[in-house]
Amino acid sequence: MAVIHHTTLKPTKLELLASWLPTRPWYVGTGEPALTKAGGFRLDDPEGEVGIEFMVATDASGPAPVHYLVPLTYRGAPLDGAEHALVGTMEHGVLGPRWVYDGPHDPVLVAQLLALLEGRAQAMAQSITDTPDHEVTHACTGDGLPTGDWAATATDDQDGTELRGSDGTAVLRLHRVLRPAQEAPQDADGHVTGAWQLPDGTRARAVFAALGNSLS
Repeated sequence: MAVIHHTTLKPTKLELLASWLPTRPWYVGTGEPALTKAGGFRLDDPEGEVGIEFMVATDASGPAPVHYLVPLTYRGAPLDGAEHALVGTMEHGVLGPRWVYDGPHDPVLVAQLLALLEGRAQAMAQSITDTPDHEVTHACTGDGLPTGDWAATATDDQDGTELRGSDGTAVLRLHRVLRPAQEAPQDADGHVTGAWQLPDGTRARAVFAALGNSLS
């Protein structure tokens, strides 16, 4: 069970993201992001070592707000071979130095996301210890997902982040730019749906991740 520490972070998560987001191919802004945390959820690492968070960050720097899905992992030491996925480092008021990674490139996050898809893991509240997040829903059909290091295949494009299973055909796509009421593709074999807060105070829902063999 992940314990949520309400403490200081230097720099903050949003400060790290403000520098990192514009480097992503799926970032649609044109200037410096003006970010607020709008929602998300957490997953527990069975080993209790890695923090796993699926954050929704809203960028208000443009003519209309844009909502980004930013899966992050927090580690107490660097992840070997993942220098390309490092978002930055921060000082945690309780845990000390933390290395923050773009989650789809971290095998611990990917394993737990697949477990969530299959119903073997529970989405947890973003800011409250030991509390399930019942706004997060999931579905998965079939006999199980391919094994292998999905994180090693993570690639970014203008539409989001794509990962592939060991069979070379199963595709897991993370939607990085969230659009309210966005649904899973008709040919999807599974999906995870979550919620976040819009600037007007209403709640929005959309598919965060979709699984399939040839997603359209």
